[in-house]
Amino acid sequence: MVGNPDFQTISGQDQAPEFQEIETPEGELHLRFFITDGEEFALPATGIRRIIEHAPDQITPVPNVSPLLLGTLNEQGRVIWVADLGQFLGYAKPMNTDRAEIPIIAVEEQGTMLGLAVNQIVGTDWLDIDALKVTVDPSDAMAPFLKGEWLLETDKSLRLLDPVAILRSARWVA
Repeated sequence: MVGNPDFQTISGQDQAPEFQEIETPEGELHLRFFITDGEEFALPATGIRRIIEHAPDQITPVPNVSPLLLGTLNEQGRVIWVADLGQFLGYAKPMNTDRAEIPIIAVEEQGTMLGLAVNQIVGTDWLDIDALKVTVDPSDAMAPFLKGEWLLETDKSLRLLDPVAILRSARWVA
């Protein structure tokens, strides 16, 4: 094989390639998403188990549970409860389920997993925790689950949610 001309290098190509210096990101990795068109939130990536997109008809409604719960989802043999994160945080309008797929962020803590249905996932971003500010006038329904907010250049804010506080909330009881 070594004698095969396909494996021989062209003169000058057998030298070590030049490496670009990779910048170390500042801050911690977070997932950014929208609950409504104008409200952007983030969750620490460390608490996220997976991101799922499923058709609404794959979420099985369950009777006699909290109205915040859309139902259950079977994901790779594991049953995951799916919640409308917007309604959980106090938004009056329920999630629009008349769409092809619903983005769901599965968060997990000590073996408990919950799927948080959101409007749109933006992506991941490295965010500086030291730049986090106290949230100005959060609603009473949202306040226990907010760690703070970042003020963006667009005069909007990016609010950081606490996934453990969301999972442990008493609001899940019907």
